[in-house]
Amino acid sequence: MSKGEQTREAILRQAAAVFNQQGYFGASMSDIMRATGLEKGGIYNHFGSKDQLALEAFDYAFGLLTDRLRDALQGKTNSVDRLLTLVEVIGGQVEDGPLPGGCPILNTAVEADDTHPALREKARQAVEGWFGVVHRNVTRGIERGHIRPAVVADEVATLMVATIEGSIMLSKLYGDPVYVHRAIEFLRGYLDSLRAVAD
Repeated sequence: MSKGEQTREAILRQAAAVFNQQGYFGASMSDIMRATGLEKGGIYNHFGSKDQLALEAFDYAFGLLTDRLRDALQGKTNSVDRLLTLVEVIGGQVEDGPLPGGCPILNTAVEADDTHPALREKARQAVEGWFGVVHRNVTRGIERGHIRPAVVADEVATLMVATIEGSIMLSKLYGDPVYVHRAIEFLRGYLDSLRAVAD
């Protein structure tokens, strides 16, 4: 990796943390300059605008979360166990996230709802990615006999994502991880109930 690439990655890492804690509109270029130790020109040598930096910082943050999930799934072949791992990794961001500030998907979706269409689209694509992971695991689980045939993959995906992201929001709002702990416990029971009888 060249020195320029290293600098670019360092800017992304620091900017992702700033945006995740302060939001796109709350974070100024001065905040990003302070976090990176670079002048504005040094940042703009690598990113054409604050918008470009924010969009790439979101991708960087989402990539960290995806990498963590991929590592946690290594060696797990049972579909229900894989879904439980997904819940634990996403919920685990409250106390041990790859970035300070909690879930970048939730933070971006809430802030960019009507104010920044490009960031909103990034968050929507990330959620669709989670839906896809759940859907694939449920479908494969049914095919492999891990999950009961009557289970509807889209319903499982909606319930999982809404429950865990909602609990992250409550934990962040109240500064108390108990909400995400309760959601994880509920989802453990729910996902266990999807197991095929012979599993």
